[in-house]
Amino acid sequence: MEFLTEELIVQKSSQELTALLYEGLLTNLYEAIDQIDESNLFQANKSLQRAGDIVHRLGVGLRYEAGPITENLDTLYNFLADELIRVNLTKNTDSISFLVKIVETLSTAWNDAMQLKNNARADSLIKMVSTYENNVMRKKSNRMREHFHENQS
Repeated sequence: MEFLTEELIVQKSSQELTALLYEGLLTNLYEAIDQIDESNLFQANKSLQRAGDIVHRLGVGLRYEAGPITENLDTLYNFLADELIRVNLTKNTDSISFLVKIVETLSTAWNDAMQLKNNARADSLIKMVSTYENNVMRKKSNRMREHFHENQS
């Protein structure tokens, strides 16, 4: 995960911030698995708590006016939060790995959706530029015809 300054965070869109939260969540889950494997339960506890904080931030950032997908994400975030509390008590790496799979799926879907949105923006921009260029060329062509006809007379 890239180092984020306050200035860099302010420059990110809400969609990009969500992607960074997913990345941070995954990082903390991977760290917790490694720390448990190394019997560093104190650090694993901290990583799992940070993961829980991130899930909380994801939930707070939901826009409920966006429709049913928001309600589904809220339910999923609540499930993740509950499971993080449970795995922090049990330190079961298989359970954490299960959460990793869920978050990886979410993160991939989120990044794919952002890419589609960016591609749609790019396509729209290309169409606008093309329309503008066609309009400019048509006007230029009309002026050239007018100039040609004026010189023919």
